[in-house]
Amino acid sequence: MKLSMRHALVLTAATAAIFAAGCKAPDKTDANAPAAASTAKGAQIAGLPTEKDRVSYMVGMALGKQLEPIKDEVDFDVIAKAVKSTLKGDKLLMTDDQAREVSEAFGEKMQQKAVVKAEADAKNNLDAGKKFLADNAKKPGVQATASGLQYQVVTEGKGPKPKAGDVVRVHYKGATLDGKTFDSSYERGQPVVFPLDQVVPGWQEGIQLMPVGSKFKLWIPGNLGYGEKGTPGGPIGPNATLVFDVELLDIVQAPEQPKQ
Repeated sequence: MKLSMRHALVLTAATAAIFAAGCKAPDKTDANAPAAASTAKGAQIAGLPTEKDRVSYMVGMALGKQLEPIKDEVDFDVIAKAVKSTLKGDKLLMTDDQAREVSEAFGEKMQQKAVVKAEADAKNNLDAGKKFLADNAKKPGVQATASGLQYQVVTEGKGPKPKAGDVVRVHYKGATLDGKTFDSSYERGQPVVFPLDQVVPGWQEGIQLMPVGSKFKLWIPGNLGYGEKGTPGGPIGPNATLVFDVELLDIVQAPEQPKQ
């Protein structure tokens, strides 16, 4: 049960991350550098004059980041109390068996909450997408296909159109309906090359409409994008309608398959 383990063992994960960072082997170029160099650099941190202060703060930062997904479900004062009692060797308020039971019950609760939220998000995104596309279809220059894909020709190129099995090189920017960019090859400064038959259906259909050299705007309904699941843990919600600015740069020669 991934969700329960994630939430029940956040402190363990944080601790593991801390020790992994602390035990990382030094780079060869730094192997002969004085050990005092990093300490001296750390001493410049305002409000954290000693190494103990800095290490303690670093541990707190790591724990805080790991606990962020459940910050509304926990009491930080109680967490601090439990940490202190454990480290001091005081009598704990829970046995290991009780802690395990609490962990399992909490995991189940969080999983149920996630399911309810996902179902609500799926419905809300579906309704919002339908309304948006209905309004968008009335705008000048917006065209629609039988599948429900909407597109607008920004610049029409003069080259050939790709086929389903082709490999293409594109520049693109993807955004949600609220305008938030979730991916952009422009920001990375490098176009993307991929087989056309290995992307979401809305991309497959939309790019096949584009002559090489074209720039299109695509509005992809959820059923032609990432569907009811979206990208779990990622920026694309279930049934989300997506907006893409796409520039088809080239049709790339597909690599030859090795002979059997």
